[in-house]
Amino acid sequence: MKIDPKMTIAEILRHKPEAAEVLQQFGMHCIGCAVASGESLEDAAKVHDIDIQKLLTALQD
Repeated sequence: MKIDPKMTIAEILRHKPEAAEVLQQFGMHCIGCAVASGESLEDAAKVHDIDIQKLLTALQD
C-alpha cells in the first residue's frame, strides 16, 4: 500500500498496523491519540517537526 501524506494516522494504521513502530521511532507516540483519527500524516509531521519525506520513506520500507 502506498502511503499518502494526506492520509490520517488512523487510516495508515488500519491498512498497515506495523507502521506504528515506525511512527514511534520518529517520536510520534500519538497512535492512540484522538487527534490521530482526523490529523493527516503531513500535519502530524509538521507538529512533531519531522521531515515528511524521511518519514514516508521509512513507512514505505
